[in-house]
Amino acid sequence: MYKATDVRYSPTLVLAANGCRSLCHYNFTASMPNIKSAIKRVRQTAKRRSRNLAVKRAVKNDTQAVLEAVRVGDAEAAAAALRQAVSELDRAVKKGTLHQNTAGRRKSRLSKQVSEVAGSTATTKKPSAAGKAGSKATAKATAKKTASKKPAAKAAAKKPAKKTPAK
Repeated sequence: MYKATDVRYSPTLVLAANGCRSLCHYNFTASMPNIKSAIKRVRQTAKRRSRNLAVKRAVKNDTQAVLEAVRVGDAEAAAAALRQAVSELDRAVKKGTLHQNTAGRRKSRLSKQVSEVAGSTATTKKPSAAGKAGSKATAKATAKKTASKKPAAKAAAKKPAKKTPAK
């Protein structure tokens, strides 16, 4: 633990002592905190930053694997890498490193690229997707019609309240 007698404190030394060389890009020196809670906060921040960067690095590596498979044009490898990347993104969300919407956006973009590669290799799947889209549209229209009938039936079921004559 650091003592109040230490003249200067550098986060680079703390992070380097933890064995995390990639985190040593802090290049500032601040005064050593004197308060125990502040010293603890510095240690906690260094640990959290180290964990978060490890998670982000894993996400980045898996994402790069998907993009490389897409660039090559290998649909099967891209699909396998996509499953791994989605799993890693979900894990990052669970750990609180990434926001849920950020992970969703990244998964959507990756899956779109993988589906384009898969679609370019097998063009027979496109007409079936269009048929499904048409059936979804008719299902939505039917659902809207039934939904519009229900409130009218409820309104008719209500009886008007009887008014009592005023004396």
